[in-house]
Amino acid sequence: MKSENQRLTLWELNRLVREAIEYEMPHEYWVEAELSECRESRGHCYMELIQKEAGNATPVAKASAKCWASRWMVVRTYFERTTGQRLSAGMKVLLKVYAQFHEAYGFSWIVTDIDPTYTLGDMARKRQEIIRQLKEEGVFDLQKELRLPLFCQRIAVISSETAAGYGDFCKQLADNTYGLKFRTQLFPAIMQGEGVEQSIIAALNRIYSDLPSFDCVVIIRGGGATSDMSGFDTLLLAENVANFPLPVITGIGHDRDESILDMVSHQRVKTPTAAAALLIDHLKRVIDTLDEAQARIARLSQQKILVLKAQLGTIAEIMPRLFSTVKTRQEAKLDALYSRLCQQTERRLLTEKHRLQLIGEKAKSLDPTLLLQRGYSITLKNGKAVRKASELKPGDLIETRLAQGKIKAEVVKSEK
Repeated sequence: MKSENQRLTLWELNRLVREAIEYEMPHEYWVEAELSECRESRGHCYMELIQKEAGNATPVAKASAKCWASRWMVVRTYFERTTGQRLSAGMKVLLKVYAQFHEAYGFSWIVTDIDPTYTLGDMARKRQEIIRQLKEEGVFDLQKELRLPLFCQRIAVISSETAAGYGDFCKQLADNTYGLKFRTQLFPAIMQGEGVEQSIIAALNRIYSDLPSFDCVVIIRGGGATSDMSGFDTLLLAENVANFPLPVITGIGHDRDESILDMVSHQRVKTPTAAAALLIDHLKRVIDTLDEAQARIARLSQQKILVLKAQLGTIAEIMPRLFSTVKTRQEAKLDALYSRLCQQTERRLLTEKHRLQLIGEKAKSLDPTLLLQRGYSITLKNGKAVRKASELKPGDLIETRLAQGKIKAEVVKSEK
């Protein structure tokens, strides 16, 4: 058993630990770590720090850290102004800390400073890795290959319903000085903090399910903290936007640097009102081009009409002279043709008359009555001339024609 003077109360033991730590670790230290949790409460910031080995998600070291309100306001403002981001889980940070052990609350590292350039370097490495992967996949410039439709008036808007930027965007479109008409449909999404990635992707999926109803997509953000932009620098969101079949315009209000979402979008502008101005200017240019084309067509048509009228006037003047010349030429041709036809007809008539005379003389020489007058006779059977005795048989009635008169007889016998 220990004697009573060797016993320590818990407070006494913790006090010894506190004194030992304060004696052995009186300095401040710069420490590299990853934030697994970062939250504010009553103006103070409470952090959970971890360290992981490369290729292993299991932490090899853990610790709690605190930044008291008086210091946190300065540190946070400097960090957010430099990086454009809020401290959040998953970030790698370089913190200046000192050890503190409290008898009632235990051990904690107290944060007195943070080096934003270290976090920027880590963020830049992550961004470059995402950009490299998107380029290797061949999707980094896909949106740039799309073209805004000529009449881009049906706009799918991804934004927070209560964001001031969404109202500014709609007002800018509705009150444009040219009286151009646009139709917008809101697809609400979380635009800051956790859940940005999945919320925007879900909105894109809803738009995709009704794709023929829209000409383009506008992702806008206004009224939120300009330092909370980490949700727009993710690989999954960039892949979804890059592969989307409609042009995607971003106006997420981040002036200093482009997010990866901006890089893969079809066009990037700084603010929601700038996105509205882009759509208005695009449609105005199309209408101006059509008006110019219409005026040019009207001007060219008028010029063509004037030229044709002049040509018709010239033709009207020379037509009578041309007609007279053509008429004279054609009449001469007709006269020459008539003369040739008459000569040819006369020659043809003479030729045919001579041929008919020859035919008549030949026909006269073949007249059977002339033969009969010379003492020849013609024997007929049934009105047809008999040329061979074999054509007759006994009992046939025949008729013999002479120069004068006819003889009818009956065949008694025929010899070949």
